[in-house]
Amino acid sequence: MTQPTASPTLDTLFKRNLARQPDALALVDPLNKQRITGQPPKRLTFAQADRMISSLSAHFIESGLPSNSVIAVQLPNTIEFALTVLAAFRAGLVVAVLPLLWRQSELTMALNRTAARGIVTSGKIDGVVYSDIAMNAAAEAFSIRHVCGFGSDLPEGMASLDNAIFRESLTSRAVIQDGRKAALISFDVTSDGFRPVPRAHLGLIAGGLSMSLESDVPQGATVLSAFSPMSFAGLASSLAVWLLSGGTLVLHHPFDEEALEQQIIEQACDTLIAPAQLALRLDEMDLAARMPSLRNVVGLWRTPEQVGSSACWTAQQATLTDVYLFGEAGLFGARRIAEDGSPALIKPGPHGAPRELPGSSIAGEILLTPRGTLGLRGPMVPVAAYAPPPPPSDSLIASPPRDYVDTDYAARLDRVTGAINITAPPSGVMAVGGYRFLAQDLQEWARRLGQGALLTALPDRLSGHRLAGRALDNARARDALTELGLNPLMVEAFRDRSSAA
Repeated sequence: MTQPTASPTLDTLFKRNLARQPDALALVDPLNKQRITGQPPKRLTFAQADRMISSLSAHFIESGLPSNSVIAVQLPNTIEFALTVLAAFRAGLVVAVLPLLWRQSELTMALNRTAARGIVTSGKIDGVVYSDIAMNAAAEAFSIRHVCGFGSDLPEGMASLDNAIFRESLTSRAVIQDGRKAALISFDVTSDGFRPVPRAHLGLIAGGLSMSLESDVPQGATVLSAFSPMSFAGLASSLAVWLLSGGTLVLHHPFDEEALEQQIIEQACDTLIAPAQLALRLDEMDLAARMPSLRNVVGLWRTPEQVGSSACWTAQQATLTDVYLFGEAGLFGARRIAEDGSPALIKPGPHGAPRELPGSSIAGEILLTPRGTLGLRGPMVPVAAYAPPPPPSDSLIASPPRDYVDTDYAARLDRVTGAINITAPPSGVMAVGGYRFLAQDLQEWARRLGQGALLTALPDRLSGHRLAGRALDNARARDALTELGLNPLMVEAFRDRSSAA
């Protein structure tokens, strides 16, 4: 009797591509990497990447990180991010992704909540010394035993991965390649507060499949990813889509439009994955004439309530797929197939990939909840992570378990078209780009600055919200918030505007 085959992991997908085409180009760094991290850009084949992944995996094992322990990662959109995540999976570790906008206070909370045993960062990213931030956060997290980084001028006590990545080592350990095993922890903010969201490999792969099949990414595609990778959507849209297509992943650290255009032209990229607002701006600037190799554009919406009122897509040679993101809960995509380039109608029920083919695979299901909000269910949706708290033990009425996640996005059904209209983001949760936080947090930080200080979130068409602050002394307010280890968006809310044009 034959043993059942275990479901694939991301490392399994990588090794399949490696066996099929070891000398094919796999990973390409941003052109401006020297400016971003101080290191020259790299280009790696699958065979070269495999050797580096094995070296990094050996380093993690030799450092004493046990199987199934958590390693936190805070890296820019460069080759090192892809190598580190795949090396962690090969070593049997779970990756916790930390957004680049996070500073010491959020890092410390995330490390403690996940009991992370290690952290990987970069010496500098865009001039910010992330290695010092990581060291300070690790000092407040008792579970951390290993701190390492890429780049030069690392602080004392931080192991250099630039040395480890080229060191030949035969150290390995047996890891069961099973897609049901935990792979990722990302972090969300809901009305209930800060929430770690664990996911298995299958959830990551399901997210990548949903995007790649809906947008019809071809096998062997050259995919340029210009979306920050430190989230579920970031990993699914870059690593998962790349490994499923078996092509080349070209990385772009957001954003430099000249470098982006140059990368697309030089690498003859046929697929672009980027924030939807950037994709629509490129369309306005005559994307078809300037980047003729593009055939697929995947636009990721962190503000899904804005899709319905967005501009029409005009580029004829490239199709646009809108991907609706709901924090870390899940996503779904819809390709624009109307002649005028308007967004596709989103209807409740199962959504396949692609939707227009009968019997196509089911990527998930969209539903309206009794609260008038949008709910998601499916293989990528971590229902348990968003389950409501259990009722008190003395309660006589036990609520039945839910098999879906309530995204808290207000939605209604259009009686004419039968489509779901997403009307508003979750109440009490603010978003500035990919940074989500509670509205009450703004009031708390403003109180810490003393009398006369004001910190508020204003609606913004592109990013959802933007922060604005006022204090008796803006410079002192900025210094105080920096010392508290707060996000730079909060710090810069108190910038002086008197010299603004």
